[in-house]
Amino acid sequence: MVTANETTLQHLLEGSKQYRVPLYQRTYSWEKKQLSQLWNDIVGLAEDRVTQQSATHFIGSVVLAPSPGNGPTGVPQFLVVDGQQRLTTLTLLLCAIRDHRATHEDPIHRGRMNDLYLTNPYKPEAQRLKVLPTQTDREAYQACIDSTPHAGGRDGIGTAYRFFAAKLVELDDPDDPFDIERLEDAVISGLALVSITTNHGDNAHRIFESLNNTGAALTQADLLRNYLFMRLQTRGEQVYQSLWLPLQDQLGTPKNLELLFWLDLVQRDARIKQADTYAGQQARLDRLNGEEAIEAEVARLCGLGALLHTILNPETESHASVRTRLQRLKEWGTTTVYPLLLHLLDRRRQGIATSDEIASAMLYVESFFVRRQVTGRATAGVNRILLQVVTEIDRTRPVDQEVHAYLSTGRKHYADDDQIRTLVGTVRYYEHGRAAQRTSILRWLEAEHGSKEPVDLTSLTIEHVMPQSSTDEWERAVSSDLQPGETYEQVHEELKHTLGNLTLTGYNSELSNSAFDVKRAQLAKSGLVMNQDIAARTEWGRPQILARANALAERIIATWPGPPNGRSPVPNVAWNLMNSALAALPAGSWTTFSEIAAMIDIDSSAVVDRLTTTAAPNAHRVLPAGGVVPPGSVDLLRSEGVEVDEHGRASLDQRTSFEELAQLIGLDLEPEGDPSEELLPDRFFLQLNEKQDDDTVTAVLEILDRWDELGGTFGYGDGRDTSCFLFSREKDDERGNIWPLTLYPSGRVEVVFQHLLVRPPFDQTELREELRGRLNKAPGVDIAADKIDKRPSFPFRVLLDPVARTVVLDTLKWFHEQARSTVFVGGGR
Repeated sequence: MVTANETTLQHLLEGSKQYRVPLYQRTYSWEKKQLSQLWNDIVGLAEDRVTQQSATHFIGSVVLAPSPGNGPTGVPQFLVVDGQQRLTTLTLLLCAIRDHRATHEDPIHRGRMNDLYLTNPYKPEAQRLKVLPTQTDREAYQACIDSTPHAGGRDGIGTAYRFFAAKLVELDDPDDPFDIERLEDAVISGLALVSITTNHGDNAHRIFESLNNTGAALTQADLLRNYLFMRLQTRGEQVYQSLWLPLQDQLGTPKNLELLFWLDLVQRDARIKQADTYAGQQARLDRLNGEEAIEAEVARLCGLGALLHTILNPETESHASVRTRLQRLKEWGTTTVYPLLLHLLDRRRQGIATSDEIASAMLYVESFFVRRQVTGRATAGVNRILLQVVTEIDRTRPVDQEVHAYLSTGRKHYADDDQIRTLVGTVRYYEHGRAAQRTSILRWLEAEHGSKEPVDLTSLTIEHVMPQSSTDEWERAVSSDLQPGETYEQVHEELKHTLGNLTLTGYNSELSNSAFDVKRAQLAKSGLVMNQDIAARTEWGRPQILARANALAERIIATWPGPPNGRSPVPNVAWNLMNSALAALPAGSWTTFSEIAAMIDIDSSAVVDRLTTTAAPNAHRVLPAGGVVPPGSVDLLRSEGVEVDEHGRASLDQRTSFEELAQLIGLDLEPEGDPSEELLPDRFFLQLNEKQDDDTVTAVLEILDRWDELGGTFGYGDGRDTSCFLFSREKDDERGNIWPLTLYPSGRVEVVFQHLLVRPPFDQTELREELRGRLNKAPGVDIAADKIDKRPSFPFRVLLDPVARTVVLDTLKWFHEQARSTVFVGGGR
């Protein structure tokens, strides 16, 4: 059984007791960001308590377990299972307050605060400190407690102490003799926390592992719940039963609760990151006074939760058009559209928008996605655009018109009808965006313009009519239309991935590289109108592919509306941002026209025109991409410290990227990290296209698409090089997750033998050895036998060889069958 009580730091520290940080805990790790946040919160609390003495500020929880060493005599001891960083920091702050007051007010404060909050006087040395950090931190911490000359060293403990000591000097007003006393009172009596204590016999190490591995009781949703109900002293039980519990049950998981709280915040400030949800909500809720205000806030969140439930479960929506739009936007898989969807549904709930209006607004968002995808701009800045829409639109005008206008202004790549007609026939559609999104658009086209007979589109995948891998038969068929000086390889490469050459089938592997006559006969049997249209052709080459592209372009235009008046307005270029960045660009560095263009999201030609016609700070530090310095600027740049070689080129080591330019002026180009893991696939595909050539991208996409066809799924890492995991089983499988390969867009395929050591059935050495042997049959792959428990890798370039690609695909199919089997060779289930 676990007991939880709201308490204060004073109650936690007063009396004889000791809180010991177990050895398995990490060392002290708070840095300036966390220290500054705590300091600002305490200073604000001290100010609030001048006019409202009962004001408090919730700082989280401390999880304690009785120490196994407790006996009938001596100081009661507790293991700090969770919260040691917070507890250590607060006692270091008390040390700094003690020393400041002892020095500047009265030496009596040293003994007073030691005896009350920092030490157990007259107890044995082992029990003297009220908080006992890990062995690594103990010496530095004890130096602060005892005020020795070594206090405030360069380690984390010392840095925190020095931070607070400096802040106290800044805060201390000579004309206000009570300001530091008020701060001490705020720390001791005003900071509220939850003390969670386990019983004797509970395994503290297991509790620690559970809290930190699964996030149990430490999620942002749990912290927010604790905060809210500590503010509800008299009505907590009623509010929990009538509002919170139904909300929790409706959304189902802590992850969805966190999503709700983030969506609520981001509608007010698009810059809020999901990782900062609790801090953002707490700062907002701190401004509410009284239980009625808190209860009303819980009721409001409960109402928004019902709307989020509809977004996550579109089938529950009663209005047909709204339901269709929600289903499609959910299928698109980008959670950064959720703030807008929540806003739209909330408008309807408040009676200030109709179902038809919000369905129309959702259609514009769907159109925005589709038109960007088919013109090759699937991911460029899309997260930033979507997160800002709610804060940018005029709430007094019809919401669908406002959404349409917002998406149509600025450089948001909302393609107009002319751009659709021009680009659909040339853009390599198959290489842009996620595989599921590419398939969705074709499904939606069939649903809108295809057969009225019911056809199950969910199991269909994309088929290249002219195949990705060429054959002699296809070369003969297409070569009849070649222009003088043109080669078949050029035409094949130019057209194979365009929309006009793609369709949907349920028998992709059967069609494969078959001749058109074979494919035509099979497609004629299809219930899809788009396949019957292809089957009506007697041949398939460039004229037919372009004609079909033109027809699909017209269908896209008819289905998904573009910007008003057919063309996006000229963007308002942020020249002031450019000038600010150039003014901040330090001597001894340089940048390029394209880097500036990337920072302010315009064409580089516009930057060239601007800088050649209009004065700007440090314009001489802006060079072409190759770093070629104009002769008239060589001496000036050299005098500033830029290294210019004998060929007149500036050193690449001194080049400033657009990210670095943005950092110089504090510009947040794109939300850092993913507000949701749903955004990671976009980042993977963007990096893949940026870092690899077209042939390599095509080869990797074939691997991913075939894995998808096998029934595999994908996971993505959140590192700088966004990795892609090929899952055969996910973590909710009772046997645990498992994957054979991890793909890195920088250019390598990692074989995860080390991961497989504990994943049945590949915990069997013979199966891992067979996996190694199968992969080694691919030309260019040579995994040594001693790597069977490591993570060896091979380069993407191996996949350019069709033979090697086939070997890898066959190996993946074999692996997936083994991993999904319910009967494992050699034992198990």
